[in-house]
Amino acid sequence: MEYRFLVNSDPLLLLNLELADPQRAKAWGIDTINGLEKIEERLQLLSQVYPDYLQEIKRLDLTDTPSHLTTLWNLWLPLSLHLAQTRQQLNRPLIQGILGGQGTGKTTLCSMVSLILSHLNYQALSFSLDDLYKTYQERQNLLKTSPLLIWRGPPGTHDVELGIELIEQVKQAKSPILVPQFDKSRHNGEGDRIAPKVVERVDILLFEGWFVGVQPIQTELEDPLTKESNQRLYEYLPLWEKLDQLMVLLPQDYTFSKQWRNQAEQKMKRIGKAGMSEEQINKFVEYFWRSLPPELFITPLTDNTNLVNLIIEINSNHGINQVRTTN
Repeated sequence: MEYRFLVNSDPLLLLNLELADPQRAKAWGIDTINGLEKIEERLQLLSQVYPDYLQEIKRLDLTDTPSHLTTLWNLWLPLSLHLAQTRQQLNRPLIQGILGGQGTGKTTLCSMVSLILSHLNYQALSFSLDDLYKTYQERQNLLKTSPLLIWRGPPGTHDVELGIELIEQVKQAKSPILVPQFDKSRHNGEGDRIAPKVVERVDILLFEGWFVGVQPIQTELEDPLTKESNQRLYEYLPLWEKLDQLMVLLPQDYTFSKQWRNQAEQKMKRIGKAGMSEEQINKFVEYFWRSLPPELFITPLTDNTNLVNLIIEINSNHGINQVRTTN
């Protein structure tokens, strides 16, 4: 899909292409009655956003290819319009949860959606679960009682109260808002919390993380790390309850995470930054899988209509294979 094709196409043709994928059309609220209006709205937004989109592609060190433009048209633009509409209906700041494992494109999605929302006069804040990590000293103390938590990341390594406090500030439209930040480079890569970022206004909070919204399960578990992680998930439930909506970035195959992480590390090495070896990457990813096995903790969420409002299925090339709603 090319930009010239989109802007020069008959909106009716684009509508028919949209309706040819009934699940995606349903997810974006498009039907034969309102469809043409929604397509024209998206086209208008595309023309406004496109120059900034090209700059963002460069900033994120992504090569502008037709596949990115396809994602812009089929996902980032309609998702942004959906979030803006939901925010307007709420009449208060929207808290959108985004669940996605390593390499699923959470950062790129949040960056693009934030950019597009700014053209709709909404200020979005992209916030990661990673920024809620406990301090270096707190995690050192944690290791004494929970020696399985050798790396930051699994349930138990975050300050849940800090997250609740942030979301409450956003929901109440306070200004300024103090946003927690975590520097992963400190203490030889162990990381530590740094001074919060001051933000004046937040209309939409994009709260992303690898187990945002994940629920504890009652299944009998054998792995000690999985058992501990499952038990600690109960501590996070008050935080998840603050979410207005939750979308899931779902790989067609969870093993893609190793491939994507390897690609990211190779990219870092090409520009002179330190990166992990393939063996280190595999151990790192497998540690997260042991903590909360995706097939036990994430896949079942896609059938939970009370928790999840949107599922975005991703193929091995980071393309969007399917978009569907659970409603």
